[in-house]
Amino acid sequence: MVEAGAGSRVVRVAALPALSTLTTLRLGGPARRMVDAADEQSLVAIITEADAAGEPLLVLAGGSNVVVADDGFPGTVVRVATRGVEGVRMGDGRVRLEVAAGEDWDALVAACVTDELSGVEALSGIPGSVGATPIQNVGAYGQEVADVIVGVRALDRLSGEVHELEPEACLFDYRSSVFKRDPGRWVVLRVSFALEPTPLSEPVRYGELAARLGVAEGQRAPLAEVREAVLALRRRKGMVLDPADADTVSAGSFFTNPILPARDFEAFQQRAAERLGEDVRPPAWPVAPRSVKISAAWLIERAGFTCGHGNPDGIAISSKHTLALCNRGAGTTAELVALAREIAGGVHQAFGVELVPEPVFVGHSWQQ
Repeated sequence: MVEAGAGSRVVRVAALPALSTLTTLRLGGPARRMVDAADEQSLVAIITEADAAGEPLLVLAGGSNVVVADDGFPGTVVRVATRGVEGVRMGDGRVRLEVAAGEDWDALVAACVTDELSGVEALSGIPGSVGATPIQNVGAYGQEVADVIVGVRALDRLSGEVHELEPEACLFDYRSSVFKRDPGRWVVLRVSFALEPTPLSEPVRYGELAARLGVAEGQRAPLAEVREAVLALRRRKGMVLDPADADTVSAGSFFTNPILPARDFEAFQQRAAERLGEDVRPPAWPVAPRSVKISAAWLIERAGFTCGHGNPDGIAISSKHTLALCNRGAGTTAELVALAREIAGGVHQAFGVELVPEPVFVGHSWQQ
């Protein structure tokens, strides 16, 4: 690794491995240039200089939610390597954590559990960086980061200015935010969380997790027990990174659960009944007035796609969970996109419902 001066700062310019070595899917060709940013000042400077020069730029941290083209990326990849966690007691008794975007998410969750800080324990085992969590409004087992985020420090690439965004300005929604709705505009630099100092979890809101813990929904449980239960559930589904388990070579859940207006949901129910029988009861949850969320996994399975479908040596649906598309060693990005389109097309043909991918596509498009 060589070092290159940039004004008063020094940035590390790494050797150029294929981007497949930096993503959980292990897919993607080379970048033209790669730079590590170890502090916020360097990160902002690299991005603003690249933008001023019209240089294509990819900001990469944990690599857990990206699908990079086989041809790679014809520009600069800046790897977010910022570190730092600071805590302060708030006036209402909660603890505010200021966390750099480059910190590992699950390491932060583990530390919060050890330090008896409640609010993120059900988000254990999710790969990636802290900076990615507000973008996707990461959620699992009844918790979302939007529940505990009290601020996001982010660079606006349009203006070149750094903003401190309140939660309302982040426009959090199901697996979405202002950062995701306007891709490429914002770079998250730091995230602020407000957590409750207690050895007990937040009320358990997810039936599967409550059953694993042996508690009723709405009850609390010891933080360490909740973390272990979540990790066990995620491992069973191949959703905890494990070098020995090919099912974990994925981007996690590939599709979000569709949210349908009430009228479209009624049409979907009728179509499902005609296809599967009058007594079919698709899993569904009201999420807003006149809107209903339905299970993407249920749709995929009922459209005829089973665990393991695909190339056993390349890209296939996980053997444990139909929402995960895995790279079993010899896969390509083109093969992954082809399988994803096959699944989405099959679901639409069967039920008239559009599946939306959760990962970000780099160097290519999801749309045909």
